[in-house]
Amino acid sequence: MAEQPDSRPVPCLPAICYSGYRAGQSPGASSYPTQEQILEDLLLLQRHWRLIRLYDCGPHARRVLEVIRRHGLRLRVLLGAYLEAEVDNPRCPWGGRHAAQVLRDNRLRNEAEVDRLVELARGYPEVVIAGAVGNEACVEWTDHLVQPARVRELLQRARRGLGLPLTVCDNYAAWLGELGSEVGREVDFVSLHTYPVWENKGIEQALDHTQANYQAVAQAFAGKQVVITEAGWPSAANGRGFCASNASEGLQRLYLHALLDWSWRAAVSCFVFEAFDEAWKGSDDPLEPEKHWGIYTESRSPKRFVAGACAPG
Repeated sequence: MAEQPDSRPVPCLPAICYSGYRAGQSPGASSYPTQEQILEDLLLLQRHWRLIRLYDCGPHARRVLEVIRRHGLRLRVLLGAYLEAEVDNPRCPWGGRHAAQVLRDNRLRNEAEVDRLVELARGYPEVVIAGAVGNEACVEWTDHLVQPARVRELLQRARRGLGLPLTVCDNYAAWLGELGSEVGREVDFVSLHTYPVWENKGIEQALDHTQANYQAVAQAFAGKQVVITEAGWPSAANGRGFCASNASEGLQRLYLHALLDWSWRAAVSCFVFEAFDEAWKGSDDPLEPEKHWGIYTESRSPKRFVAGACAPG
């Protein structure tokens, strides 16, 4: 892709979400990819991508930043601070209730996570271009609910220590509700997630749905950059949440090519979800849809989308 000058917080460059957990590794088990594994991943990704999004500021993210610096990779990072549940959410279908002590402890953990965001972003200024406080912590179905007013407080905590652009990553519907009214003025850019397949849209409706989600948020926050920080399509599924026939490598390829062609032409910064399949996610069913969003398999084999041009331009 031919690069164009872009002074916005997140330039319009090929962008993808990266989480490098492989077989037997998971954040819950505190088992993380090695620097050698991360280097293998990033060398693969930088063939087609320039920006990556990281979800938390734990050991995995720290190793990613170290590898980018040590090996002089051309990748740049949107670094996220992951927020744990601070309140119960009875609207979560798969379990949004937590022990009272856990919720109290999570407030301290979240503050420490935001402080790590500041530390890492300041420690790797040539790599980190922006920071995000929270990931899907305010949408109505989340299992790690944090009230929007508290997210604003944590965002302000990050801003006191960091001069980089800051955002909050969440579902488009959250931005059109209380999250938008609480933190819309606080963020430097708005970061939305859009998943047509989870809303039972077929491939023929998918891009229109994504564009409608984007336009609704862009109209609500006129004057701010609006970034799509997650949009993707699964390559396999077991029928949980949507029809299994609506997931395949072919459909993934069609959606992502249409998404990237539109976003490039419209100068919308857009992060594909995601780089690699992650077997640790969701249920034990091998066809659990949460496991199959990567454009590469867990073994790092390319899916059909990668066989063509990954990004326009």
